[in-house]
Amino acid sequence: MTSAVRAESDTDQTDLPDLLRAGAKLGVFQAIAVVVFSLVSRNLDGVLKTVLEAVIVAVGILIVSFLPGVWTRARSIEGIAGAAGIGLFAAAVYLVLDVSLLQRMHMYTNRWLEIGGGSNWWYHPVWWMTGTYLPWMGAFILANQRAKQDVPSLVGAVVPVAALAVVIAAGAVLLHFPGAVWSVGTFAVATLPALALAAVITSRGAQST
Repeated sequence: MTSAVRAESDTDQTDLPDLLRAGAKLGVFQAIAVVVFSLVSRNLDGVLKTVLEAVIVAVGILIVSFLPGVWTRARSIEGIAGAAGIGLFAAAVYLVLDVSLLQRMHMYTNRWLEIGGGSNWWYHPVWWMTGTYLPWMGAFILANQRAKQDVPSLVGAVVPVAALAVVIAAGAVLLHFPGAVWSVGTFAVATLPALALAAVITSRGAQST
């Protein structure tokens, strides 16, 4: 019995029904996060608004990036690909919820519409790509940890990503990168290269599987 449990824990969990269920849960979480963020941005002002928005964005990035890799127990390319698949299906579930509910509830401000030239549809391709990329990189980091120490550390995964994102965001602002300002949005965008860099850094010394 013990050996059976051990064998299961050493194997990537990528059964299709499990991936679809996980993607559905993640898609619902994304929709809830968008609703909460919208309510905060519409009804609050000042420091409290900025702090709450930062918390929502940080928690959202954390969950979307690393939870799929935890679910698939990403240890090899199979688990990493499974995590990316969860992210892709979550984006599809979010699209359905967005079209059927969120847009009808007017969750997006005029500024959001102006970015897309009067349409909400511009961001769906961006959502699909980002929603797949985040868990893909997050699962890479977790798999690298497992290759070194068998049991991954969520704190050990989050800390370098957060630190790199802060450095990249600060660098972009100080170097006057187009659109970079001291804001939650700049930090969120900086997380994208930070995840890739963290995946490269954590791969040092990890045995490929």
